[in-house]
Amino acid sequence: MTEHRTLEPGPLVIASHNPGKVREIAELLGPYGVEPVSAGDLGLPEPEETEDSFRGNAELKARAAALASGKPALADDSGLCVDALGGAPGIYSARWAGPDKDFGAAMQKVHDEMQQGSGTDAAHFTCALSLAWPDNHIETFEGYVHGRIVWPPRGDRGFGYDPIFQRSGDDRTFGEIDPAKKHEISHRAAAFGQLVRACLAR
Repeated sequence: MTEHRTLEPGPLVIASHNPGKVREIAELLGPYGVEPVSAGDLGLPEPEETEDSFRGNAELKARAAALASGKPALADDSGLCVDALGGAPGIYSARWAGPDKDFGAAMQKVHDEMQQGSGTDAAHFTCALSLAWPDNHIETFEGYVHGRIVWPPRGDRGFGYDPIFQRSGDDRTFGEIDPAKKHEISHRAAAFGQLVRACLAR
């Protein structure tokens, strides 16, 4: 089994052009002496996501940013997987919202297609986090949160598909939960916990 590599304090490229995601990651990594800088701020291009899995796309983005910047880079790929839709929208979660990022339309599409499906409302969120170095070494961690799809959407405190996802054991959607609390229990938090234990010096 390959030993995990420790990420040393200093600059870390976040392979995202989404300021909100960069901010969230910066908050999570702050206590470890890491200095997040976004790929967008560095003018790095966004690679086309051509893989067929969350892990594959996260690794593709992390490797591209590490090679282009000469610094370690972190990328995530995440999405909603609905059992009745055979795991869709999955890696295409953002694409279902279209170029205008209209997640209202994307949630409606999930609902409409579920009406033609198997009748189950089970679903889960997945997050793959990949940490890559310029020498092509890479570490990847995956987190999940299981629950079900509810309709109509509830809550405006989250983003994406949060208003239609209700975590198992909770009566609120992710759109109704305080964002700070959601960060503790989300799929991204689960993946980050693994990354911290494996690669970040205490």
